[in-house]
Amino acid sequence: MDFEKRAINDTSDFVLLSDYVESVVQEIRYFSTYNFIGDRIDGYEQPVAIITKEAARALKAVSKEMNVKGYRLKIFDAYRPATAVKHFVLWGIEDLDQRMKPFFYPDLEKQELFNLGYIASKSSHSRGSTVDLTLLDMATGKEIDMGSPFDYFNEVSHPDYSGITESQFENRMLLQSVMKKYGFAPIDCEWWHFTLEDEPYPDTYFEFPNNSELLKR
Repeated sequence: MDFEKRAINDTSDFVLLSDYVESVVQEIRYFSTYNFIGDRIDGYEQPVAIITKEAARALKAVSKEMNVKGYRLKIFDAYRPATAVKHFVLWGIEDLDQRMKPFFYPDLEKQELFNLGYIASKSSHSRGSTVDLTLLDMATGKEIDMGSPFDYFNEVSHPDYSGITESQFENRMLLQSVMKKYGFAPIDCEWWHFTLEDEPYPDTYFEFPNNSELLKR
């Protein structure tokens, strides 16, 4: 095995997010069939959030502040194997199946999902320090209203979209402001997506499966 191959399968700097953020809620969508493809995605062997130690420490700080405000973090995705991204790309190019279109991309064709930046052919998630998340209200046990659901590929999901209610916009800005405070950068087309600005692997796209048994604990 050459150095590059070792690097993209090296789990030594990765951890289970739940080991750092005990209150975290996890709904790893790509392990399930409830996602924009409709099948479990390649590389997701367990429904767990794996992430770099650096990003986990930053999310621990985010979580502490959100807990004080009455919220828990709910994670939809964190580390994403490069094999999963390949699954997305092949689905976009070759697969005629559009059974989840009404729920996730009703106004777009599949190739537009890539052209508009909703799905990347090389994902920051594969570098290990990107997370998709929302907030859970501890008083109600429900997600707070962000104006659109996770992975809803539409202009309404842009963080600065003005066609939502004032309360929905304030919820988005609450999440964004605290994430930015602890070093995470948002993107312009998905309110749920954040990447650690000082990420430890800005040029490495890992391939090991999403499986806690591979981690050095």
